[in-house]
Amino acid sequence: MFRYAIILEVMEKMKECKHLAIIMDGNGRWAKSKGLPRSAGHMAGSDNVRNIAIAANELGIKYLTLYAFSTENWKRSQDEVGYLMKLPAVFFKKYMKEFLDRGFRIRMIGELDALPEATYKVLKEAEEESKNNTGLSLNIAMNYGSHREILLAAEKYAKDVLEHKRDIALTEEDFEQYLMTKDFPPVDLLVRTSGEQRISNYLLWQIAYAELIFVNESWPEFTPAILKKCLEEYSNRDRRFGGVKE
Repeated sequence: MFRYAIILEVMEKMKECKHLAIIMDGNGRWAKSKGLPRSAGHMAGSDNVRNIAIAANELGIKYLTLYAFSTENWKRSQDEVGYLMKLPAVFFKKYMKEFLDRGFRIRMIGELDALPEATYKVLKEAEEESKNNTGLSLNIAMNYGSHREILLAAEKYAKDVLEHKRDIALTEEDFEQYLMTKDFPPVDLLVRTSGEQRISNYLLWQIAYAELIFVNESWPEFTPAILKKCLEEYSNRDRRFGGVKE
């Protein structure tokens, strides 16, 4: 009871952060610092997704979007990419039942069709199995790149215009319906772990007015306590959305 009282007190003090996005960086460097193979870092990072998803849900987050595998990550070694493609099956075997019990809904963004068939199947099954849940929306970006997302959206829009399905006039709200995140609200807070201070082609449209926080801890070291501190810092930010407060 005491733990939940603390969580409720924190939530009351914080501005609402509905959509949290995280660039989960530093798995490989964390493993190297401990004399372990990079695969051990990815496994530890995968396990931490469960910890942070639960903490985010308890802290009132409605949408948690995690950068798992970018379109640029194909440049890594064949062995590392192969391991990363097998990791979703291990992850969901461990945690899917718990996610379902907690009411989490799993959603994917990215060009999933380009993934290995076995990986694609695991991801789509997780989406299908949880599609009726109404709790935390746990969104996993796999083979995702924001430049590609925007280009693909523009292509779909142009196709609709050519086929006379819509008028050429376009608003921001109209265009957002062509994005992979069309069912999500804008990102309120973007956190990147491991000390790097860049966006890495992630959710460029969606973070237009997001607050950005960069932490030194690597993803396997990112704890619920650090997440809470990030949300407390977010609550102290003055979000003006281009306006001026008198």
